Amino acid sequence: MMSDLNMTSLRTAGSVETVGHALRDDEGAATAEYVVATMAAVSLAGLLVMLLRGDAVKQILMDLVRTALSFAG
Repeated sequence: MMSDLNMTSLRTAGSVETVGHALRDDEGAATAEYVVATMAAVSLAGLLVMLLRGDAVKQILMDLVRTALSFAG
């Protein structure tokens, strides 16, 4: 009876240790961070594309280029 109890407690302790290790495991955390950063960059790029397609922004950029070129030459 005593040996059965010890074996059961060892199995339980091993399971708890395995679960604890799995909960502390950081494997894959860096990948998740890269995904979040990539999604943020793609969202920002999409926002910039939408803004730059507007006529007002095109006009501002053209005026800026014309002004820069007129100073150069």
